[in-house]
Amino acid sequence: MIITGGIIEKDGKFLLVQEAQEKVYGKWNIPAGHLDFNETIFEGAKREIFEETGCKVELTGILSISNKVLEDNTFISIIFKTKLLEENISYDKNEILDVKWFSYEEMLNMKDELRNYDWIIDSIEAYINKTEINTSLIKVYKK
Repeated sequence: MIITGGIIEKDGKFLLVQEAQEKVYGKWNIPAGHLDFNETIFEGAKREIFEETGCKVELTGILSISNKVLEDNTFISIIFKTKLLEENISYDKNEILDVKWFSYEEMLNMKDELRNYDWIIDSIEAYINKTEINTSLIKVYKK
């Protein structure tokens, strides 16, 4: 399964979404989700960010490519650095409980409140340290 999403920063704070899914209810997460069939990772990331936050973004770099292997599934996640183009916070209350800006320091103290602490903090640190990869390294071949 492929997950795409992005880190959105404004005034030194980062936008997180609070999950409504039963198994992760109330946990804060990067705006991200599953790639749809016949969708590029770029299209999927922008769509997921928009669906979960109402924000329109430009993807400006790749912050993280991760692989998580579970007993019953394998996940590949690609998290993008973004540039906020339009902030209009809105979301489906069946999927997202809340959308909120957090400082990096606040997130460091949210180990139990973050859905996947290491994955989120690693992505934020890549943003802060400017260690993104150029998106031009990913070639899209679509018929």
